[in-house]
Amino acid sequence: MTAARIPGVGALTDPGLTRPQNEDGFIVEPPLYAVADGMGGHRAGEVASRVALAELLANAPRTADGKALARAVRAANRAVIESADKSRTRSGMGTTMTAAMVDGTHISIAHVGDSRAYLLHDGRITRVTEDHSMVADLVRQGVLTEEDARFHPQRSVITRALGSDRNMLADIYEVEACAGDRLLLTTDGLTGMLPDDYIADLLLADGDPQDAAAKLVEAANRAGGYDNITVIVVDIGETPASEAGPVRGSKAAGRRGAAPLLWIVAALVLVLATGWGTWSYARSRAYLIEQNGIVAVYQGIPGSFAGVSLHWLVQPTDVAVSRLDPQVQARLREGIPFGKLTDALYRVDELRASALPSTATPSPGLTSTATPAP
Repeated sequence: MTAARIPGVGALTDPGLTRPQNEDGFIVEPPLYAVADGMGGHRAGEVASRVALAELLANAPRTADGKALARAVRAANRAVIESADKSRTRSGMGTTMTAAMVDGTHISIAHVGDSRAYLLHDGRITRVTEDHSMVADLVRQGVLTEEDARFHPQRSVITRALGSDRNMLADIYEVEACAGDRLLLTTDGLTGMLPDDYIADLLLADGDPQDAAAKLVEAANRAGGYDNITVIVVDIGETPASEAGPVRGSKAAGRRGAAPLLWIVAALVLVLATGWGTWSYARSRAYLIEQNGIVAVYQGIPGSFAGVSLHWLVQPTDVAVSRLDPQVQARLREGIPFGKLTDALYRVDELRASALPSTATPSPGLTSTATPAP
């Protein structure tokens, strides 16, 4: 268990009761706060969250600017993709990220995945972010209830994450809070175990944010602790200024000054990797794309290099693009890349399971205050 102690802030990460390692990570460096939930085999999820948080820290703005924060998240996305390209054991790794900048009572949030941001105001909790997950799409379409979604067998299937798409966009939220409100950032190890109302009760039960964070983690473990658990609790109007000094979670590697060193290391690795060859690289990749109204599976990469195509059709599928979520349809028009062919085929199965009946039309979902990053 790793904790951070700073006035007005509580932060804690715990592996839970069933996972062999902790792939979550967090940053507490006022005014920046962030949580990340890594995914991937061979400890690749741990690498993904660590790389993403380090890059976020190196590129984050100094003030609460949602668009600038989202650009920092996109830089973190590129860093995860580049790190995955350097090692076969990291192929397909990714991470969620929910980052917040707090400036007085104004909060800017950039969000990707199913980690969440909540705001507690006047004893009521509001979920600020919307999950990028298969079950969240089904909830928005009215197919599942929130309670059903917490126990759905595909609740961990993420539809947007860092490391999956170079063109990924983060959702941006600008929130006007009040002094005395409480901001919660958390990974799904908490929200998968506890309903929102119970989370609110625990946040209200203790005035000290670090004690509140500890009680949230303890409750998630009592409920089963099936996943890594990370929480950050920030008391609005009571957090210190940015010059008070940084406190980071165990996965938030490096200071801003370490960024040049990271780039030097990346350049050295890139030089060593040049011998792989473009063709070999293309053969190791795969992607899904819309073709004649259906989802098609390709091996390789879209486009061409020096006039030579670097992709090969594997198979057309029976999944009609028109039956999918509009956001997925938009991504399929450009192509959704994967680190290996098996991941692309697995995603086809997920899309087939989530496709609307042929007689239905995709729901536009609930109205959101989120806007894409530029």
